[in-house]
Amino acid sequence: MKSFKNKVVAITGAASGIGRATAVLVAKLGAEVAICDVDERGLEETATQCSLSGARVSTRRVDVSDRQAVYDWAEYVVQQHGQVHVIVNNAGVALSATVADMSYEDFEWLMGINFWGVVHGTKAFLPHLRRAGEGAIVNVSSVFGLIAVPTQSAYNAAKFAVKGFTEALSEELAVEGANISVTCVHPGGIKTNIARNARVTENPGIVDGKSAKEFEKTFVTAPDQAAASIVKAIVRRSRRLLIGPDAIAIDLMQRVLPTAYQGLLIALVRRRRNKWLSKTEPATDPTGS
Repeated sequence: MKSFKNKVVAITGAASGIGRATAVLVAKLGAEVAICDVDERGLEETATQCSLSGARVSTRRVDVSDRQAVYDWAEYVVQQHGQVHVIVNNAGVALSATVADMSYEDFEWLMGINFWGVVHGTKAFLPHLRRAGEGAIVNVSSVFGLIAVPTQSAYNAAKFAVKGFTEALSEELAVEGANISVTCVHPGGIKTNIARNARVTENPGIVDGKSAKEFEKTFVTAPDQAAASIVKAIVRRSRRLLIGPDAIAIDLMQRVLPTAYQGLLIALVRRRRNKWLSKTEPATDPTGS
C-alpha cells in the first residue's frame, strides 16, 4: 500500500496513545478512519482531532475481548465506509503481579484484550481486506514479546503469543500470494497511559503501587513517533517493526544473550527487593537490651 488516500483504516484502542496518534496521522494522509475503544470520551476526542483534517470518521464502543462485538464492528465499518483496507489491532492493558499472587480473573482479563483482541480483530477484518483487493494487518506486540520480565508473566504470555500468531499469519498469506501485508509491532517505552492504568497485585519488595510511575520515567518515545513508524511499516510492507531505541537495544540483548539476560533481570529485581527489605527491617538495639 503506497498511499493512504481514500483508504479506510480501522484501529482498536484509539482513545489515546499509539491508537489515537495513528488515527490522527492516517487522517492527515487522506484516509477514512474507523476507531473503537471502551473509553467513549477519549474516542470522541480522537474523532474530533481526525475531523480537523477533513477525514470521514466513525466511532464505536467495542470491548475487543468480546468476539461478537468485534465482528459486529467490522460489519459496521464496511456499512459506514463501503470497504476497509487496514486493521491496526492496538488495544492493550497492563498487569503487574507475580505468578503466585496473580488471580485467574486478572490473567483472563489481560489475555482477553491483549491476545484474543488481536485474534478477533484479525479474523473479523481479514475477509473484508481480501474483498478490498489490498490491505494491511498491524498487530501490536511489545518488547515484552521479545524478553520475559519478572511480574509481567501475563503480559509476556499475551505479547509472545501475538508475535507467534502474527508471524504465522504473515507466512500463510505470503504462501497464498494475498496482497495483504502483515506487521508485528514491538514498541519499547511509549509515553501512554497503559502503565498508569495497569492492574497491580502488590507483593512487597517486588511489586508496589509506585511501580507504574517509576516505570513511566523510562518511556522515551512519543505516540506520534510510534504512529509515524507504523505508517512507514505499512507502506514498506515490513514484517516486523521495533519502535524506539530501547526496543532496538532489548532486541539486540535478546539476540546476544538469549538466556543470560534473565540473570541480569533477576539481579536487578533482587537488588530492588533487598533495598526494600533493608528499609522495612526493625532497627536492632545496639546494647542488646
